[in-house]
Amino acid sequence: MLLYLHVPFCRSKCGYCAFHSQVPDANAMQVYLDALMREIALWGDRLGNVAVETIFFGGGTPSMLPSKSIDAVLNRLAKSFAISNGAEISMEANPESAARDTFLQDVRRSGINRLSLGIQSLNRELLHTLGRPHSAKQAIAAIELARQSGFNNINVDFIWGLPGQRLKHWLEELKEIVKLGPDHLSCYSLTIEENTPFEVAYDDGKLELPSDDDQGKMFLYGSDFLELQGYTHYEISNFARMGFQCRHNLGYWEGVDYLGLGPSAVSTINSRRWSNPKDLAGYARQTTQGQLGDNAETLTPHERMQELIMLRLRTARGLRFAAYKELTGRVFMEDFRPMITALHQHGLVKIRNGYLNLTKRGMLVSNTIIENLFDAMDRL
Repeated sequence: MLLYLHVPFCRSKCGYCAFHSQVPDANAMQVYLDALMREIALWGDRLGNVAVETIFFGGGTPSMLPSKSIDAVLNRLAKSFAISNGAEISMEANPESAARDTFLQDVRRSGINRLSLGIQSLNRELLHTLGRPHSAKQAIAAIELARQSGFNNINVDFIWGLPGQRLKHWLEELKEIVKLGPDHLSCYSLTIEENTPFEVAYDDGKLELPSDDDQGKMFLYGSDFLELQGYTHYEISNFARMGFQCRHNLGYWEGVDYLGLGPSAVSTINSRRWSNPKDLAGYARQTTQGQLGDNAETLTPHERMQELIMLRLRTARGLRFAAYKELTGRVFMEDFRPMITALHQHGLVKIRNGYLNLTKRGMLVSNTIIENLFDAMDRL
């Protein structure tokens, strides 16, 4: 299975972000680490030294943790789970917190072998708009320092479709990015999430996004450019050089079981899903009382079928018709032939070798396609 560890701390909250995080006070980090160690031990006992293929430290900002704490967590994980030889062990980091002292060297020695740097933009004005706490100069320095510290698998996160951004700006930024030589790029379109400052500003008319036409071109032309630079577009928002696809995320998209540790983390094992309390105090209390997982719900066949379609269609490989039949006992093309025929005629999907996958133009409207498939599924 996969392991995800949520680190709920940030130096400050970015205006677009809906992930659970907080600015830590003097005691919060120790409370979190103590509770995390208890949770690791609890699930190690319950699951019985289960094999783990990938580990992912996400957040929040995992690079805010002391390197010695990350080392201690990895040692605790190795005692509670059977970590596979050659496991991919990723950590998200922000440039300003990663490039401090010997932090990157220390965590590399501890076993972190894939670094994901949250850069989001190399434009000073856009960084300010996003509320990012680093500069473009710090971002570039962090990538260089990561290489010097022994990381040979580096991802960089970027956001496109930002307020005031135009197609030429995004393409110019991509040219700067590839010069830095990352092995993997995650390029996400800006989404206005509920209960964020960006939602308030957008609703008040104070946040003007690029036109739909410009955003479409950013996606299509950006993808074409990155593929010309040697990056495979293997998932809607993800590009990788040969051999550097994120194994952890591929596991999610393929429906592999995953255990989430930390406040607000979600788990799905044997078609049962549960989530941890969001607030740190509630999470710490449940780790002490051994109540984690008590809110588990069994996914219905309908929910599993929806997730299969939604997750597989995000990938370039696509949905395997045989997987649909294994789960439902039904034939995909018999269930959805009129819709798939129409999508194919409009150049939005391809069918080959027993797979249905979205074209680039299909990826651009993937949410609408998937919603329509769900509606058709409800009518079956």
